[in-house]
Amino acid sequence: MSEETKALNFIEHIIEEDLANGLPKEKLRFRFPPEPNGYLHIGHTKAIGISFGLGEKYNAPVNLRFDDTNPSKEEQEYVDAIKRDIAWLGYKWENELYSSDYFQTLYDWAVQMIKDGKAYVDSQSSEAMAEQKGTPTQVGTNSPYRDRSVEENLDLFQRMKAGEFPAGTHVLRAKIDMEDPNMLMRDPIMYRIMYAHHHRTKDDWCIYPMYDWTHGESDYLEQISHSLCSLEFKPHRKLYDWFRDHVYEYSKDELPLAPKQREFARLNLSYTIMSKRKLLRLVEEGIVSGWDDPRMPTISGLRRRGYTPNSIRQFIKKVGVAKRENVIDVSLLEFCVREDLNKSANRVMAVLDPLKVVITNYPEDKEEWLEAENNQEDEAAGFRKVPFSREIYIEKDDFKEEAGSKFFRLKLGGEVRLKNAYIIKANSVVKDDHGNILEVHCTYDEDTSKKVKGTLHWVSVKHAITAEVREYDRLFMHESPDGDKDKDFMDYLNPNSLTIKTGYLEPSLAEAKVGEQFQFQRIGYFNVDNDSTPEKLVFNKTVGLRDSWEKQKPKPQTNQNQNKPKQQQQKRSAISVIQQLGKKYTNLPEEKQLKSKAEIQELAKEVSYDDLEPLFGTAVKKAGTRIATLIALKELLKNGLERNDAINEFIEKAKEDKNEILVAEATDL
Repeated sequence: MSEETKALNFIEHIIEEDLANGLPKEKLRFRFPPEPNGYLHIGHTKAIGISFGLGEKYNAPVNLRFDDTNPSKEEQEYVDAIKRDIAWLGYKWENELYSSDYFQTLYDWAVQMIKDGKAYVDSQSSEAMAEQKGTPTQVGTNSPYRDRSVEENLDLFQRMKAGEFPAGTHVLRAKIDMEDPNMLMRDPIMYRIMYAHHHRTKDDWCIYPMYDWTHGESDYLEQISHSLCSLEFKPHRKLYDWFRDHVYEYSKDELPLAPKQREFARLNLSYTIMSKRKLLRLVEEGIVSGWDDPRMPTISGLRRRGYTPNSIRQFIKKVGVAKRENVIDVSLLEFCVREDLNKSANRVMAVLDPLKVVITNYPEDKEEWLEAENNQEDEAAGFRKVPFSREIYIEKDDFKEEAGSKFFRLKLGGEVRLKNAYIIKANSVVKDDHGNILEVHCTYDEDTSKKVKGTLHWVSVKHAITAEVREYDRLFMHESPDGDKDKDFMDYLNPNSLTIKTGYLEPSLAEAKVGEQFQFQRIGYFNVDNDSTPEKLVFNKTVGLRDSWEKQKPKPQTNQNQNKPKQQQQKRSAISVIQQLGKKYTNLPEEKQLKSKAEIQELAKEVSYDDLEPLFGTAVKKAGTRIATLIALKELLKNGLERNDAINEFIEKAKEDKNEILVAEATDL
């Protein structure tokens, strides 16, 4: 088996087999068929990516078809939002189509099925029909109206269409088998009476086709070669084929290609709701501000929060195409946007929890405009000027009066480097009557060649601009918020999913435009929200620089004995955990590698250069340990560690290695 064949997913294998068995390549045609009853969410991106990805791979057309058969729940607003989202993701459809385009043809085929004795009008109540349907272990029973004559059925169906009967009095059912083990085959409903205004056909119809009747026949009319859908539709495949085979006999000369349905595992994401009905409830009950609230898993919400099309497409690529359901950790999605924005987002300085620093030996009337690199990952990004003055803001968490040797930020008597500026030393503090620190008084040193371990971001007080900063957390506190049938998913809402702060920003951001993305150094990635105006800037936090959720979430408790602390057990040092993670790194699948990488990045906060340097001499065959060392080293360099000959030699040696992951990590440095 060639490497190329191995790389194919199971759907591509099906297509390749069909092509090998005589299906002309020019007959390949795919579709994405959303119902316009809500906004698309992250779960839909898998189906979008599969169908449009196959279109790109095989240079085949992909239709965007709206399955608009339920006017009571569908709106033009949703149609417009779906088109906008798919285009934003970077996909192009061949034709924009609607199932409502086919209402007349579907009706004509239904009439033909009545004539062939394959459909009948049932006049029972919905409750009676449900009772006769049986159960998975008990066969159903026939309707008393099942043996109506063809003439009576035709008359009733035509009068249903003419609007002569109230809603609920009659339905058209397919005549299949009430004893079929597949309950979907027990005389399914094809049409119901519904007096509702349709967003396209207006009031032309008062009977509307059911999804199972409409969907496959729309595929057939469009000559779709492969009808791809998620696993919950697998039981529907038998009915799909039954309807298809009947209409094929009516139109095979004009429409020679009979489509085939195949199913893939849908995308399930931890800490996320994927039901449009439940998402609508969040909107209607005011839990969120709308479908595009940045906490929502909708594509509109993700776009507003600052996610990029490329990050979502990369996420779908990493998830892959599978036959079995599984739950993907939302941290993988966050990793993808973090990686993408790392390459493209310009770095700026912003302080969200300010503490004033007064540099006592810096002249009061002096100011300087210092050069700052916009993005070290992008040489073309260039440089900008940032103002420096006697009084600056730093983050409150970046200062302690007293701290241990592992605290690499500012403390009394200690020195830190100010990003793009000078080295400062904390000498004293000013407190209020309650002992709260109001100011830190420092002195600065123009000799920036000195080696200090910490680097802080800052903003000049007199030049700072203010902005509203919206920090978002996960909307739900439970990994599977709708997984417990005995609890309402709303019980798991995170009360701290939105925090609003006033941020103090460097003045270069005064002209920031809606949608622009930045890295607030040492904090995370942010973008300018739709609510922003020139008079009042509003930023959304897209994602932090690291995954902090894994560290916060409570670990499951299985029994009381496990909860008791072990007296003799000591906490392992961060550097030994990094070594342990490195040993297994190269043997892990990609998703687990990403989680290990995030864990190493977090642990790197607790190690010093002295801890890490001995690992530079790790044996060549221990590639995983060297990868872990590089990941940790990068974090130390980000936080102000100065490069030296030993570091440079270690990096250069890694670049020449045979292990691709090691080379990639070294090249990134």
